[in-house]
Amino acid sequence: MSDALSSDASPAPAAVPRPPGTAAVPPHSDPLRLEIAAAAARLIADGGLDYGSAKRKAVQMLFDGDTVPRGAMPDNVEVDAALREHLELFDDAHAARVARMRRVALALMRELADYEPYLTGAVWKGIVAEHAPIHIQLFHDDVKDIEIRLLNDGLDFEVGEVPHFRGDGGRRDVEALMMVWRDEPVMLSLYPQDDLRGALRGTPAERGDAAGVERLLAATPGGLE
Repeated sequence: MSDALSSDASPAPAAVPRPPGTAAVPPHSDPLRLEIAAAAARLIADGGLDYGSAKRKAVQMLFDGDTVPRGAMPDNVEVDAALREHLELFDDAHAARVARMRRVALALMRELADYEPYLTGAVWKGIVAEHAPIHIQLFHDDVKDIEIRLLNDGLDFEVGEVPHFRGDGGRRDVEALMMVWRDEPVMLSLYPQDDLRGALRGTPAERGDAAGVERLLAATPGGLE
């Protein structure tokens, strides 16, 4: 598996195409929810926090220990919308970063095609803060087979865990491999093959296969270069 980067520089895309089903605007208009979402988005963009930590810290900053009104906590869709707006306004490199990381993700997914790869998270949604990794979910019953494949390709990785994509508390965390490929941070989360059926029953906006990533790149000026 080659980790060489192309030397060709692509022009910055004019806009970031969104996956099918992605909400363009927050589903709620409550000013307090939107204020918390905007504060969380700034923390994600500037500090590299995950969504849960960013929302908790935003609440601490805005309420200074006071009780948060019921229903005031924004969901991740609202934070997504606030983060997209923040990056489009204040990060001139955002559109080019999304296109570049989607190209790298697609190349890696093709390399790992035997393991049913699906792109998810920030790069799939096109909301990529500076510290966000390419997150690819793999569906294969033999985790060691994936690890051996990476080692045979000369790739170093760190092993950790991430919550199951179901997020319902009834599933154990799954193994995740963190590495750098083509100079981009990558996280591979490893699921049993049977979990793929449940993944495909989810919201279309949550993940996409290689063909879906290619369609997003095809809709981006310079995306497939």
